[in-house]
Amino acid sequence: MERGAESVERRAWSVKRRVYERMSGMADEKKMDSKTIRFGGNSPDAEFVQSYTELKVYQLAFESAMHIYELSKRWPSEEKYSLVDQIRRSSRSVCGNIAEAWRKRRYPAHFVSKLSDSDAEAAETEVWLDFALRCGYLEKTNHTELRDNYDHICRMLTKMMTHSNSWCPRARV
Repeated sequence: MERGAESVERRAWSVKRRVYERMSGMADEKKMDSKTIRFGGNSPDAEFVQSYTELKVYQLAFESAMHIYELSKRWPSEEKYSLVDQIRRSSRSVCGNIAEAWRKRRYPAHFVSKLSDSDAEAAETEVWLDFALRCGYLEKTNHTELRDNYDHICRMLTKMMTHSNSWCPRARV
C-alpha cells in the first residue's frame, strides 16, 4: 500500500514538473514549488516571482507613485481636485492594475487586459506630468526622472503583454 502511494506521488511530481518546464523553460526540481514561477527562461539572471510585489515593474510603479505623491503635496491648493487628484489617481492605478493582472494570470486574456489598463494609466500619468511641468509645479529634473520611469514601466508592461504565455500558467483542462 505504501509503495503505491509513493508511485502516485512520484507521478504527480513528474506531471507538475513537466507543466512547470513548459511554463518556464526550466527543469530545476529543487527550486520549484506550487507558488513560484521562474521568468526569463534559462538565462542566468532569470528570477523566481511569488507575488506581484516582487515584480520590478510593480516596484518601479509604486516608487514613482509615491514620488508623485510627495511632490504633489507642494502644488497649489486650487489644483487639489484637478491635477493633483488626476495624477495621484492614475499613478496609483498603474500599481493596482498590475496587482489585478497578477491575480488573473490563469486567464491569459484577462491578464493582458489588466496589463493594458495599467499601460494606459501609465501613459495618462505621463500626460499629467507634462501638464505639471508646463504649469510650473514640477521641476525639469523631477519631470525627466518620472517620465523616464513611466516610459520604462510602459516598456516592461508591453513586454509582459507580448510574452504573456511565459507569465500565465497553463489552464487546467
